[in-house]
Amino acid sequence: MTFASTMRFALATLPRAEFGAPGPMRDGLVAAILDGRKTATASLLADYEAAGEPLPQTGDQALLVDSAGHPVAVIETIDMCVVPLGEVDEAHAAAEGEGHRTVAEWRAAHEEFWRREAARVEPPPPHGVTLDDATQVVLERFRVQAVLRSGD
Repeated sequence: MTFASTMRFALATLPRAEFGAPGPMRDGLVAAILDGRKTATASLLADYEAAGEPLPQTGDQALLVDSAGHPVAVIETIDMCVVPLGEVDEAHAAAEGEGHRTVAEWRAAHEEFWRREAARVEPPPPHGVTLDDATQVVLERFRVQAVLRSGD
């Protein structure tokens, strides 16, 4: 087995990291990750539970993909915690690199996204998605380990 084929196999075994919705949103987030503006993300704990997926752990690696599903980079989780939505702080909002000037702006944008994504689930949650100060969110910090292509 050649080095290149060994690397392709290793990359294929990594879970995929898909940020935001495919299209301009995802491609903008990928660009922000590649240029270092985005070093954190937030997800609903309920989404992990509904999908039966394990929470990210420090040291986990994932294959960052663009809207077309092409591998762009390998990212590594460097920190993770679960907190109530009402406890997300300015530092986390800024580390998400999405241009939100306040936690309130960050929260409004994320709540809109989470509600929109919940509406796309089949079947939709029977009572919508509940988002309040007590809603548990997974806050993850990560770094780029390797850039596989520029992600133009």
